[in-house]
Amino acid sequence: MKFHPDPVSAQSIQSYGANWVQVGTTRFEHSVVVSSNGERFDWNCCRFEDLTPAHFEQLAALQTELIIFGSGARLRFPAASLLQSLIGQQIGVETMDTQAACRTYNVLASEGRHVAVALLLEN
Repeated sequence: MKFHPDPVSAQSIQSYGANWVQVGTTRFEHSVVVSSNGERFDWNCCRFEDLTPAHFEQLAALQTELIIFGSGARLRFPAASLLQSLIGQQIGVETMDTQAACRTYNVLASEGRHVAVALLLEN
């Protein structure tokens, strides 16, 4: 019996470090959002303390089943008031440190799930 890996059509995070991630061949040193349906955009936030409801409204517009929030080098939970747009659309949110968020996104995206990861990369 031969084993063949299933082809993955979703973009994946190739590697990461303390304050950077690489998606495909592009290296990011600023906050970024990556979606399993191919969307990728800069997430204009440099510090956890600067997060606003507008940041999470951008994520709600993706209409995914789950948002994985990478909160930086350590685990920090956003206030519920910031997540109202996601809660209102019944979009799940999982918070973890950024490196764990990268790994979790890759697993879920490779399973064909409609997910996005918002990675806070603090300068």
